[in-house]
Amino acid sequence: MTNPPALLIAGHGTRDEGGAEALRALVRTVGERHPDVPVAGGFFGPATSELPLGQAIAGLVERGATRLAAVPLLLAPTEAVRDALPEALERARESHPGLGYACAAELGPGPGLLDALERRLEEALGSGARRPEDRARTTVLLVGRGSSEPQANAEVARAARLLWEGRGFAGVETAFVSQAWPDVPAGLDRCAALAAAAPGASGPRRIVVVPYFLFAGGLLERLCMQTEGWAAAHPGTEVFGATVIGPEPELAEAVMERYLETVADARRTGGVPRRNGAVLGGGGHGEHAGTR
Repeated sequence: MTNPPALLIAGHGTRDEGGAEALRALVRTVGERHPDVPVAGGFFGPATSELPLGQAIAGLVERGATRLAAVPLLLAPTEAVRDALPEALERARESHPGLGYACAAELGPGPGLLDALERRLEEALGSGARRPEDRARTTVLLVGRGSSEPQANAEVARAARLLWEGRGFAGVETAFVSQAWPDVPAGLDRCAALAAAAPGASGPRRIVVVPYFLFAGGLLERLCMQTEGWAAAHPGTEVFGATVIGPEPELAEAVMERYLETVADARRTGGVPRRNGAVLGGGGHGEHAGTR
């Protein structure tokens, strides 16, 4: 029986020690849930990290891996998926000739991650989250990182719509920490107006700010500062802050879903997946498949 390709979980560069520990925890969770698949994780990109991607690849090769399926820890399509990750894998292959790899697509707002977001939202609200009348006077602000790439920002809007459907909130608005509009204060203004106009709502208006981030770090700190500043200027509105998704089982399963899709793509196409990446079977000379 052929050994399965190794799973490489690829985070986009961070200097935050907490992010590195969260990635280690995610690797442990995936490994415990899927012990038949070799797994490791590291960071690629411009920021230095105590958990570099090349180190993770070297560890998998030492364990006998000759093929990798790299899953980027990103919630939206960005240049990091299209260019930076394949480049990082090509550099690693210079040290490990014959290593085959394929790059998976970004994670996106799948059902599991939406469930995790809803759980974070309910944790922030506490006991006042479940009654229909409580949800009817609550709006949610889903906050993304912000990007110069419109498609990446549009994915946050898509996630907001999916999070709103059937959950009974007055609405789910979007905002961005940087590089895109609306910013966090403007998003909170829109939430307050929406909550005030919601039919059937009674009692004080409530807003839950939900970060659409996988791990904590500097962006979360900036979001908290922006939220606290707005809340201080609007004492008539209750503002709750949720935490990030984190290395939860839902994230582990979303990563595994992308891994399985990528391996299946390679099998269907004779070794070359449809997403960015080199021949998964290895032994080639860096041949790349076309983008999706």
